[in-house]
Amino acid sequence: MLTPTQDRTLSFIRRYLKRRGYAPSLIEIAEGIGITSKGTAHRHVQALAEAGAIRLITGRKRGIELVDEEALSKTSLPLLGRIAAGQPIEAIAGQDRLELNDLFGPNRYALQVKGDSMIDAGILDGDLAVIERCDTADDGAIVVALIDDEEATLKRLRRLKSGRIKLIAENPGIPPMIYAAKRVRIQGVLVCQLRRYK
Repeated sequence: MLTPTQDRTLSFIRRYLKRRGYAPSLIEIAEGIGITSKGTAHRHVQALAEAGAIRLITGRKRGIELVDEEALSKTSLPLLGRIAAGQPIEAIAGQDRLELNDLFGPNRYALQVKGDSMIDAGILDGDLAVIERCDTADDGAIVVALIDDEEATLKRLRRLKSGRIKLIAENPGIPPMIYAAKRVRIQGVLVCQLRRYK
């Protein structure tokens, strides 16, 4: 979330770029937002870059670029604050963004869940499971397990002392599956899930 001064700095940079076609200098930014310190202006500019509002081009004079708002809107959502799922809490609007690229990295893929074997973990039929591609996982992780190189399933992983693998459903009506370790290959670990209501 941007501070009021950072927000003022961003607005000044936008206006300056629109009028002149190039970025303001740090001295011009300081004057434009009503401060005298070039160093303080630099800190505000750095904070804007860290927040993803601008891009700094190293080695270029006046090397400030605005982040393409349209492109940003396709890869992020406004994160407007918190909401209670228990007792009500004070609604405070924020200005952060949820970066979808953080969820959908280059080593991730999505699977649509079919069935109700993971309902007690909050994973429902039709949800999209976002999976981090890997071939090992910690005990207790929810994994994509490939059995006999033929069938894939989303289950909680347990390694037994016998060396066998136990794949546990999060539904009391479905018994766990136990296999020899060589029959099970881990394909990935659950990172998050998405659910659409409309």
